[in-house]
Amino acid sequence: MTVITETPRLIIRQFTLDDAPAVLHFNTPEQVSLYTGDAGMCTTLTDAENIIANIWLVEYQQYGFGRWAVVFKETNTVIGFCGFKNETRINAIDIGYRLHPDYWGIGLATEANLACIAYAKEHMSLDLVYADVVDANSGSINVATKLGMTFHSQFQRDEFTFNRYVMLLNGN
Repeated sequence: MTVITETPRLIIRQFTLDDAPAVLHFNTPEQVSLYTGDAGMCTTLTDAENIIANIWLVEYQQYGFGRWAVVFKETNTVIGFCGFKNETRINAIDIGYRLHPDYWGIGLATEANLACIAYAKEHMSLDLVYADVVDANSGSINVATKLGMTFHSQFQRDEFTFNRYVMLLNGN
């Protein structure tokens, strides 16, 4: 298992297939995928294994990054994901996260993604990152702004209105 970075409360690392039960657990609560557009995509252990094997592990090989496991140090439990995705829908790099609701509202999403941004500035050649957030998702809008992202535009996809945020990581 490859550790990417750490914070006072979190370890950010690559996923392994052993994380499938945790992936299922943090994706199961309905409110987790309310605004993600992929509700119902992870309802079995096999679904979780397929996400790890066919998306995240492939992205690590293909791009050198992908969504990373967020491990809560106090319990050594995988509580969600954070990090970057080569988002083909926008032909750009997206930063995102997903945490089990038991860990909402205590700053962990911001902490995890600030650590990802610091890591990217030091070790990755990313210039711009985007975050697409459903306009009704005030929690994620707050995270995007706490990360230092700025509002870029608004657009409609399916039944959702999205706010797009952007951040310059490297460059002038």
